[in-house]
Amino acid sequence: MNLFLREYLNILKLEKNLSDNTIDSYKSDLSAFTTFLKNDFNIDDPEKISYNHVSSFFELLFELELAGSSAARYLSSLKGFFKYLLHANYITKNPVDKIESPKRKKNIPEVLTIFEMESILSKPDTKEKLGLRDKAVLELMYACGLRVSEVINLKVSNLFFNEEIIRVFGKGLKERLVPIGRSAVIWIIKYLAESRPLLVKRTLSENYVFLNNRGTKLSRMGIWKITARYFKEAEIKKEVHPHTFRHSFATHLIEGGADLRAVQEMLGHADISTTQIYTHIDRDYIKQVHKDYHPRG
Repeated sequence: MNLFLREYLNILKLEKNLSDNTIDSYKSDLSAFTTFLKNDFNIDDPEKISYNHVSSFFELLFELELAGSSAARYLSSLKGFFKYLLHANYITKNPVDKIESPKRKKNIPEVLTIFEMESILSKPDTKEKLGLRDKAVLELMYACGLRVSEVINLKVSNLFFNEEIIRVFGKGLKERLVPIGRSAVIWIIKYLAESRPLLVKRTLSENYVFLNNRGTKLSRMGIWKITARYFKEAEIKKEVHPHTFRHSFATHLIEGGADLRAVQEMLGHADISTTQIYTHIDRDYIKQVHKDYHPRG
């Protein structure tokens, strides 16, 4: 990939006569993408890159809470690069073609109702080893509002069920303690006792909680596939993704009367202004309650 990237950047510089700053911007965006492919999927051949790989990259950008304008710039960089690869016959299909342009501003994220969440959580077949794992994953994501990176990097040594908390490492490896509900604890304990021993590989699994069939920790794409499967089975029609669990977690807490500062701490937001987006959702909810129940609504 680095060879193709260098060739493309040289063409931009020599033939397109772009400024050094613009070239550096393209290099930064595309290097981030190629590093992501190598680290998460061990892909170094552009022909092997699929739509799902690109989608997973943008899911990561969204998880990192990048501004819509920054995500749009990444997409522009990728479109130019893959258009060049296709034109030069280095690839036979363009994996970026169907990627939609990120919205530059989205004030209120999509959230699930409690009924929709219950429907999703009921779908995994817990009699199967992977179904039991999936159930534990989904229960944890909703119970704690974790980022995908926090789920896949969670270790057994970070579970403190007697205290009903878990330790997670967020952006910048910032540590925080998050409360965990009884339902999630029950299902994770069941997974650790019955399913994880069937997946574990002594030299590969290390201490990670959630493993795939190969005995290594789940990847971001693994979480994406798990959530997509149960969204589909629950017939969720909304625009949803793994981060929807985090949005729904925060929204349901605030709708239930939780203190905004407490929710900020649980989510690991450095700035409360990031958390305050959920108060807008809460106001919409309150207005709907007023409309539904007030005698002159």
